[in-house]
Amino acid sequence: MPLYEHVYLARQDVSAQQVEDLTKQFTTVIEGLGGKVTKAEYWGVKSLNFRIRKNRKAHFTLLNVDAPPAALTEVERQQRINEDVLRYLTVRVDELEEGPSAMMRKVERDRERDERGGGRFGDREGGGRFGGGGGDRFGGDRGDRPPRRDRDDDRGDRRPTEAATEE
Repeated sequence: MPLYEHVYLARQDVSAQQVEDLTKQFTTVIEGLGGKVTKAEYWGVKSLNFRIRKNRKAHFTLLNVDAPPAALTEVERQQRINEDVLRYLTVRVDELEEGPSAMMRKVERDRERDERGGGRFGDREGGGRFGGGGGDRFGGDRGDRPPRRDRDDDRGDRRPTEAATEE
């Protein structure tokens, strides 16, 4: 039988339990039509790059499927009807990936980084990405530099600089 990777997106306002129930429902359909789901991964709620049916986030779920094409056609038909499913994508593959998917490996890598305390711009010496040790975001306070004096009192005219007056 052909092998497929099937990802579907569920609305952000359904619970994780409801997404799990949807996955069980789709798995039952596939198994009823002579196929099997070898792996089901819930990737969590992720932000979308653009709004889909007024949703900015969605629950992502991956199914690795070994089934006849008719089984996937029926699952896709049911997902089109279901209001909780925003999008789906089925890709035929030569072989199914063993172990956790790339998305799950990324989540694990991020967790390890957080546990080490080495976040991307975490608490580095020198105040983070822009250096400097205090004051504002871009390099600290102004120190002992004089305040700007390039505006006249009320008129808003600019005063000539010293270099311009020496000519």
